[in-house]
Amino acid sequence: MLDFAVDISKKAGEILLAHFGRIDPAGVVYKSKRNPVTVADTESEDFLVNAIRSRFPGHSILTEERKQTRKSSEFEWIIDPLDGTVNFLHSLPVFCVSVALMRRGVAEIGVVYAPALGEIFTAWKGQGAFANGKKVTVSQTGDLLHSLLATGFAYIREETQQNNQANFNRLNLKVHGVRRLGSAALDLCYVACGRFDGFWELHLSPWDVAAGSLIVTEAGGRVTEIDGQDNYIYGQNIVASNGKIHSLICENLDRFVPETNPPWSKGVDSA
Repeated sequence: MLDFAVDISKKAGEILLAHFGRIDPAGVVYKSKRNPVTVADTESEDFLVNAIRSRFPGHSILTEERKQTRKSSEFEWIIDPLDGTVNFLHSLPVFCVSVALMRRGVAEIGVVYAPALGEIFTAWKGQGAFANGKKVTVSQTGDLLHSLLATGFAYIREETQQNNQANFNRLNLKVHGVRRLGSAALDLCYVACGRFDGFWELHLSPWDVAAGSLIVTEAGGRVTEIDGQDNYIYGQNIVASNGKIHSLICENLDRFVPETNPPWSKGVDSA
């Protein structure tokens, strides 16, 4: 199944590259004030969903852009057809396709493909994590002062007090630096291969983190919610690190209260 996930991720990446730098702003739809959807998002997602349905018709699929197609199956594919849409829209090449396969709620396979950067990150539970076929491991940094972290800010940051600004201000004074790339999936992969020592973010959805979090853990890192719990794929907040600085990051973050009944949690249908 890993080969299949890699293959469809690469083909979806080709779809994104065909549109990269060619998006007409007039054709962009906004789901909310800052949350855009482009033709590249929808074409990539259509391809991924159709490919999975054709190969595994009994599997559930959880996606970002369409009405949920979840089924009563032990297997669920969680896909983000274009993570980093704002970057993509502005011709910034930091974007990716993210594909994960869950089995009974546990990530088994994760693939994150950044086509404009020429990198693909993969993991199969128990088999390690890889970047372009080379095994990767997390960093060994053991203190905040010498740590490079990453974070992000939700589209709804103007509408909620849980906007991550206080967390950023607090940690930015204690670490080597904080970066904001605009793609949670790639942030996680960069933790896995040691480019970042840690990453945190709020108001996330399963498609943002399912693949990348497995890649982190398979690279020897640690992933939790802010309070240390393990429901980070569905819990709407995440902390990922090399493990050595994990508690130091968490203790500098405000308690997070998840949204009640997010759209992706509602029911199961038979599409």
